[in-house]
Parts: sequence; C-alpha cells; structure tokens
Amino acid sequence: MDSLNKVIINKDKNVKPIWLMRQAGRYLPEFREIRSKNQNFIELCLNTKLVPEITLQPLKRFDFDAAIIFSDILMIPYGLNQRVEFKKNYGPILGEFNYFESSNIEKELFKKKLKPVYDSMSSLSNQLKGKKKSLIGFVGAPWTLLVYMLNRKSPKKTSIENFLLDKSKIDNLLELIIEYIKIHIEEQVKSGATIIQIFDSWAGLVKDKDVEKYIHEPTKKVVQFTQSLNIPAICFPREIKDYPKYVKTVSPDVISIDYNVNIRKIAEEVEIPIQGGLDPKILLSNSETLIKETKEILNVFKNKPYIFNLGHGVLPETEPKMVDKLVKVVRDNQ
Repeated sequence: MDSLNKVIINKDKNVKPIWLMRQAGRYLPEFREIRSKNQNFIELCLNTKLVPEITLQPLKRFDFDAAIIFSDILMIPYGLNQRVEFKKNYGPILGEFNYFESSNIEKELFKKKLKPVYDSMSSLSNQLKGKKKSLIGFVGAPWTLLVYMLNRKSPKKTSIENFLLDKSKIDNLLELIIEYIKIHIEEQVKSGATIIQIFDSWAGLVKDKDVEKYIHEPTKKVVQFTQSLNIPAICFPREIKDYPKYVKTVSPDVISIDYNVNIRKIAEEVEIPIQGGLDPKILLSNSETLIKETKEILNVFKNKPYIFNLGHGVLPETEPKMVDKLVKVVRDNQ
C-alpha cells in the first residue's frame, strides 16, 4: 500500500506523505521549456505524449509520494463544447455557455473529447506500477465549475450575485455539471487514478446562508459517487469558513486546508485525515523559515493522520531547491 492510502485508509499517524498542488508547473525549468513550445494550454492538456512527461517531472526531481495528472478543472466545460482559452498573465477566458446544446451533448462525445486525458492517465498508471506512488486524478467542484461557466473568467467577489438571480437556471446547470463531473471521475478511475481530489477554488465566495445549497450538497453527491467506486475523495474547499461542518456534511475521506487558517483548531476539531496548510510563500523565503514553519505543521499534526501539502499551489517564482529542502525536512521529521 502506498503512503497516501496508509494515511487515508488505515489512518496511519506515523507516516507523513508529501505531494504539492501544482507540483508540475512553471517553477520547473523543464516545464517552462515544454510550455514555451506549446502555447495552447488546452491542447497541451490533451497531448498524450507530453502530459505524462510533465506529470512525472517533479517525481524525477523530488521524493514525492504521489503524481497528480497535469490537466485542468476546465476540461469539463471544454468537453461540454464551451470555448476555453488561457490568456497569458490573465487566466482562463470562456465562451458563451449554451445550456441547451450542452445538455443535449451525447455522453460518448464528451468522453471522446476528453479521451486524451484518460489515455495519459493510463500511461501514467503503467509507468508508476510497482513504485508505491499514488496517482491522483481531479475535478473542479460543482460550484466552482458553475462560476467559471457562467462568469466566463475568474470571478471577483461582486460578480457572482448577478447570475445567482435565476435560481432555476442555476439548479438545472448544477445538476448537469454534477452528471459530467461523475463521468470525468469514472473515466479517470477506469484509467488508473487511485485518488480523486475535488478543487472548490471559489467556495469562499458563497454567503453563509447559501453554503449548504451550493457547496455542501452538490459536493457531497460527487464525493459519494467517488467513494462508490472504492476510491478516496480529497476535498479542497478554498476559504471555507466552517471546516467541521463541511466535513460532517460532505463526508470526504480527506480535507485539504488553506494556509490562512488556525491549524491547531482544525487539528482539534476535525476527525478525518487532513492535508495541506503550508503557505506557498514560505517556499519563497529562506531555509531557516521553511524549516521552522514545516516543523511547526508536522508538530501540530503529529498525532493525526496527515498528508503534507501546501494551502494552495506552488508559486511560479519558487526555486526548485526550496521544494527539495521541504521534502527533506518532511522526511527527516517523522
């Protein structure tokens, strides 16, 4: 059994595995070289030769316990025939969403459009055989995908109120999104994913009175589906205010936490395995600060089943030697 599953399934408190969100990405010179020759991000995510290579780049450098497929949460809108582009130094730009067209898309056509993702997952699964490394697939949570599909770009705090006015439209679209999230999860699992992470990047935008409706209930359906495939679900509800309530309601196998939270309080209040918590900016500091902050987190979670990770993705300006240092500190202090 690999280290992540020892923590997730066996609730092992003695092993502290490590992987990082965005561990394959712009901070690695070998990734930047590939990216410079492949300007279209969606096409890169569909490249069955380069996706496995990019996914494994960090594992060749660092002693990580998991690979997470190089892909994007917006592959689902892409599969539903919504135009998705990535503009440099701006982020994603989506085309107008056509509910009628997307709700009538044949499921086999959706799978066909995303088949290169699943082929890359199969390739990775074969390459990792016998290496005791987890292979993480992922999806965006229903709410976060809804925000992107209707807002058509990264949201500002004020912009979500407009499209929340049409409740029936929102409800119908959420159900459609959940249906295709399930398909995307199942195809990733069939292709070799051993864990699924659910990213709710914009969970913090939802008002307290609406959290149950737009965060808890839709995500719970996705978690239950993942677990029905005998695959653990890690949930990362970014900037959620009430972790214990989220955990109790949604019932993920692991809760991944932000970096701007009270980790001692979470360690006391949350019973399930915990992941994350280190501020990515610590990797931009110095060795002394990195060692101190890393040891602090390991100390807080020493008697808990815990997976070391950041509270967000690796920043592009991070030096690889600091990531190497982080891994070694985690290994030396457990």
